[in-house]
Amino acid sequence: MEHQQTARILVAGTGPAGLIAALGFAAEGFPVTLVGPEATAPDGRTTALMNPALKVLDRLGVLEVVKSKAAPLKVMRIVDATSRLIRSPVVTFRASEIDEDQFGLNLPNSVLNPALASAVAAHAGVEWQRSMVANWRLDVEHARAVLADGSTVDASLAVAADGRLSPARQAAGISTSARSYPQAALVLNFGHSGDHTFTSTEFHTETGPFTQVPLSGNRSSLVWVVKPETATDLAALDDATLSQRIEQQMQSMLGRVTVEPGRQIYPLSAVTPLRFARDRVALVGEAAHVFPPIGAQGLNLGIRDVDDLIGIACENRTDPGAAKALAAYDFKRRPDILARSSAVNLLNMSLLSDMLPAQMARVAGLGVLGGFAPLRAFFMREGLRPGSGFAALAGGLGKQVRR
Repeated sequence: MEHQQTARILVAGTGPAGLIAALGFAAEGFPVTLVGPEATAPDGRTTALMNPALKVLDRLGVLEVVKSKAAPLKVMRIVDATSRLIRSPVVTFRASEIDEDQFGLNLPNSVLNPALASAVAAHAGVEWQRSMVANWRLDVEHARAVLADGSTVDASLAVAADGRLSPARQAAGISTSARSYPQAALVLNFGHSGDHTFTSTEFHTETGPFTQVPLSGNRSSLVWVVKPETATDLAALDDATLSQRIEQQMQSMLGRVTVEPGRQIYPLSAVTPLRFARDRVALVGEAAHVFPPIGAQGLNLGIRDVDDLIGIACENRTDPGAAKALAAYDFKRRPDILARSSAVNLLNMSLLSDMLPAQMARVAGLGVLGGFAPLRAFFMREGLRPGSGFAALAGGLGKQVRR
């Protein structure tokens, strides 16, 4: 029987953010209805999840299942591979510098998504309707989803985890500012003869980042951001030629490269909603933020959305979709989402820019990070857990004052 004081949560969308939201709310004792079909299309991408996001997976009982198929990220490097007049030094971030064993794990989506789906299917607190939402009816009292099979679901709060084109976001009348970039990402996995030593390298090029992230064994995943027509040309190359192009691009740093089957192209864009909740709908994941794949932010940010939303819902159990709860969520998420997305978008724009001031600003930023350990530590901490960089700085200053 449904607990009188705890209101129903409706989660729309069955990508990783939606599955994590359904599990998280159910773990806190909310009755949950998850709406959306189970993903069947193979996803060759990987997701780099940082330690705080891994803690959430651990709490939900999913980390143990996926850990053995993941590769730890212990070192992250940024290499300026542009041929421009002004280039920045290599910047190396080591987890050991901030007393962590690793920054996080790089997980194949083909491992992560099924593990989340199995956990949801096995959870007694989640009712999974494998249908699509045909339309939304939002009013003062509740959110109602009318499903494609004709059934309806009523809830106090609708969690919009339904992607970058989010129909729930549209139904709530939340407008977005969007821009598309003259870029596309070619995504694939490859084997290499050298050892990656759990190091991820982001080469900055004139068309965007070329990012290698370790996988288990002598394998890595690649996100190569180029002009859309270049992405199409690269994807059409035969295995041997493409392997050679990748090896050249990364200056043979991992030895001989062999691309694996399965290449995907994703056009790049940025979408920022003008608010993150309204009319009983709260946005999480790509419904709340879309930006270029730089610096492993996407799903980490989505997991923080879910975590913050659950925290606020727990303080408003009888009506987590009420206006004051949604206002609290919007207020809490805004600084984090806007800071992350603007930083990523600025960095991306500076790569695309031929203007000397933009290049100099980027170089100065990376140069200072490379040469000044305390600032590097601040950025690493801040990158893992927003606010913790400031906390560590304050702690350090406190110690000096006490001396």
